[in-house]
Amino acid sequence: MKKIIECVPNFSEGRNNHKIEKIIRAFKNKDNVKLLDCQQDKDHNRMVVTIVGEPKAVTFSVVESIRIAVDIIDMRKHQGQHPRMGAVDVVPFIPVKEMNMQDAIKLSKDVAKKVADKCDLPVFLYEASASRDHCQNLSEIRKGQFEGMDEKLKSQKWRPDFGPSQKHPTAGVTAIGARMPLIAFNVNLDTDNLNIAKKIAKKIRFSSGGLPFCKAIGIDLKDKGMVQVSMNMTDYTQTGLFESFNQIKKEADKHGVRVCGSEIVGLVPMAALMNTAEHYLGLQGFSMEQILEARIME
Repeated sequence: MKKIIECVPNFSEGRNNHKIEKIIRAFKNKDNVKLLDCQQDKDHNRMVVTIVGEPKAVTFSVVESIRIAVDIIDMRKHQGQHPRMGAVDVVPFIPVKEMNMQDAIKLSKDVAKKVADKCDLPVFLYEASASRDHCQNLSEIRKGQFEGMDEKLKSQKWRPDFGPSQKHPTAGVTAIGARMPLIAFNVNLDTDNLNIAKKIAKKIRFSSGGLPFCKAIGIDLKDKGMVQVSMNMTDYTQTGLFESFNQIKKEADKHGVRVCGSEIVGLVPMAALMNTAEHYLGLQGFSMEQILEARIME
């Protein structure tokens, strides 16, 4: 059986369609690589791409996309609501088929070295690939964002794993690593008060004593006239989407605002939606075998 790896690179461009098309061209019409999803967000000014394929083919496409992004994205001019430190902000690899986490870690390190050498780009290894404990958490690496990286990289503690010890002048810094499936789940609030979103995010994220496997920040969606609690759910089997949604709704009620929608960025495991359906519908004894599409794909 073929080995299959998933990769979900995040690029700091969600508005310029010409630049977006140039980047995703690296994933199109390539043997043994399939572009599953491409979502761009103007408020975040960010694009999240999901590809799967054989390791060598995925490596080639990802390295090419990073080279293109480094050439055409100027972080000195970048404005967006999502925290970011580079033109290619983060590149996670997820083992899918006939691959384990160690295989994904090796692949992430190979890609990190290649792009550091080709693009003169400082690269940190994060999550399961991290060479140092304090680099496991992406948010810790990203602190200071693009603008603060010059000063941050002067510290020996924050010396990149690959590439120069100063940020790329226009493309900043990149984090590459291996991880288990993550769900980017956002909940919108019917208010333009960013302080409320930040307070709710602090209340529910694990680092502040909230839900396990939940990372959360408050974001201002100015174009929509509302704010958002933006989350990364790092293990949906331990903390379900419905749990974070219910908790946000509960906290929003305390502030006199209501939840007015939610979104999933990128792809989501079917089991995560199954868990949500089981909870809200009170399903008993339900299994994946009862899902039509799952049976068809057998």
